[in-house]
Amino acid sequence: MTAAEHAPLAAAVWPRERLGEALETLARVSGLERHPAELPRPPRTLGEPGAPSVSDWIEEAVEWLRLDCEPIMALYGELEEFLRKAAPAVLQLDLDGAERFALVVGTGRESVVLLGPDHRRHKIDVEMLRGVLARGVEEQRVADVDAVLERAGVEGSRRGRARRAILRELLGPWPVEGCWLLRQPAGSPFMKQAKAAGLRRLAAGGVLAHLIQQVLLLSSWWVLGRAVLQGRLDQDLALIWALLLLSTTPFRVAEHWLLARLTTGAGALLKRRLLEGALRLEPEEIRHQGVGQFLGRVIDSEAVESLVLTGGHVGLIACVELLLALPILIGGAAGWFHGLVLVGWTALAGWLWWRYLAARRQWTGSRLAITHELVEKMVGHRTRLAQERPDDWHEDEDQAVEGYLDRSREMDRSAVLLKSLIPRGWLIVGIACLIPAFTAGDISTGLLAVGIGGVLFAYKAFWKLVRGLADLAEAIVSWGNVAPLFHAAARPKMRVPPGLAARGESAEPTREGRLLEARELTFRYRDRPEPVLKGCDLSISVGDRLLLEGPSGSGKSTFAALLVGLRKPDAGLLLLGGLDRQSLGDWGWRRRTAAAPQFHENHVFTETLAFNLLMGREWPARAADLQEAEEVCRALGLGELLDRMPAGLLQMVGESGWQLSHGEKSRLYIARALLQRAELVLFDESFAALDPETLNRSLEYVLSRAPTLMVVAHP
Repeated sequence: MTAAEHAPLAAAVWPRERLGEALETLARVSGLERHPAELPRPPRTLGEPGAPSVSDWIEEAVEWLRLDCEPIMALYGELEEFLRKAAPAVLQLDLDGAERFALVVGTGRESVVLLGPDHRRHKIDVEMLRGVLARGVEEQRVADVDAVLERAGVEGSRRGRARRAILRELLGPWPVEGCWLLRQPAGSPFMKQAKAAGLRRLAAGGVLAHLIQQVLLLSSWWVLGRAVLQGRLDQDLALIWALLLLSTTPFRVAEHWLLARLTTGAGALLKRRLLEGALRLEPEEIRHQGVGQFLGRVIDSEAVESLVLTGGHVGLIACVELLLALPILIGGAAGWFHGLVLVGWTALAGWLWWRYLAARRQWTGSRLAITHELVEKMVGHRTRLAQERPDDWHEDEDQAVEGYLDRSREMDRSAVLLKSLIPRGWLIVGIACLIPAFTAGDISTGLLAVGIGGVLFAYKAFWKLVRGLADLAEAIVSWGNVAPLFHAAARPKMRVPPGLAARGESAEPTREGRLLEARELTFRYRDRPEPVLKGCDLSISVGDRLLLEGPSGSGKSTFAALLVGLRKPDAGLLLLGGLDRQSLGDWGWRRRTAAAPQFHENHVFTETLAFNLLMGREWPARAADLQEAEEVCRALGLGELLDRMPAGLLQMVGESGWQLSHGEKSRLYIARALLQRAELVLFDESFAALDPETLNRSLEYVLSRAPTLMVVAHP
């Protein structure tokens, strides 16, 4: 493609020097609520060896604006489809040998809307943008494909189509880099995220479609009923009735389509926020929780997602139908009295639901308490047999079961009243309201028919209402276990201006070659009144080899966690390379420090051995990374393990894969910390499970590889 053909695109892209301004403008034009901060210009050395990469700078800049940035590696075969949905997004392009950046603010079927440096919107053909973005992937294959087409005699426009088809077949799974999606952070207010995702419009559209559908349905039966009561049902009225019924079909389809998109989008937002919240939890908030509690939290999160969306949808539709039933009843034989009875009965449904919710909460609390107590008794069964009288072994269990049964009966009574009394009771009460008008004999048949129709319409709505309220009650109870994750996502995140973390990484150690300085550090656990650490000082210079000893419970592991950034001190000064954590940020601090925590706090994930070794590095791993990982493993004595594994480093490991021994896991944790290439490496009792020969071999290799080392151990 020539420069003239690139002219429309060239006018719509930004140079690197204005990349900071481009990101701010894109966030503002896209309606993303950003932090009002001015981004600096990217350094001229961006992307060069020893300098931050373009991707790192963009991610840090977007994070400084308090937004989220997701790097995307789009597949070549799906690139066009990706461009039709990528907004707002930043694309890195090589345009006639010059690096440029495109800001995507809108998409369409055949074109993409780019925001140019003149702050105007430019429509660019999708195929043109795709060709420029994928040029680096295609250029190695285009000449070969053209040679094949030349020998095959394919000419003219057919050659272009054939070239695209062959390249798509050859390069379909090939990743194309240089794409970043911008969005609101997962911790921002949930309703703002829902608004940005268009969920409010979807909800309003679904309700409107249902409302129109019900109005058409009621109109059709009004036409039919009026014709029958007047004794003149002819062909024209029958046709009008049929057309009104058929008219509800597109609105029914639209309702289901809109609400399906609503539930899918809301579920995705909820899962994203819960995942962000799980990553923001402090170690002490989860360290004493067992597998059962984690599994229960996962189950409750699924219940909240499905039940809130299902119950909310059904309950919202029921409320719309009850609102429609109100004017029908007022226009019927019983008039305003009938409408007031409907309002009162709806209030009664709300009160019974509140009782049911309270009973379900008590029942759930009793069920969880009896389950946890049973587990504790099973763990301490031998102690109970030895220390308690046989007559008292099951006294507590009997009382707990009796209380559980009482709460079960109370919840069942509340459920019966809500699910049976409300819809069936309304049918009786609603018809009874028509009896005075019927016995008086001065009300027309038409008004009686309208009143009966309104009662039946509200009867159907009450069935939907109690079903939706029951789902919502269960979701609210499950929410108690999920709420900590949801709220943890909103915790403030430490941010640094773009490039500062990278500059901190390359900063020289402070005076006298000091790498880390700690002054008067104090730390207190949330559930303890007294600090576990108070007034701790430490100075670590480059190349130091330190051994931290102390009895169990003396705070060694807590102090180590403070140094590597796994915990934050309550008071004191902590500097790494002369910069504090506020300046480096969490990510910058943890890039320069690496730790292998105690065995019970470390994990082997059900993935490949390579993933478990290199999870602290950029992923996917390159060939050089895999070679380095294998060298470290063999140096630590894991060569026999690698030789036994059919797939070597690519062998699946973990609970459902290749089983590792205690000592092999310990050396895997050591290798993982070393492979992070951190300036300070800390091992917390990592050598305790090794035999003397393996210990000497591993320690010798660690001493030769770690730039600065600290080992925590018992005396």
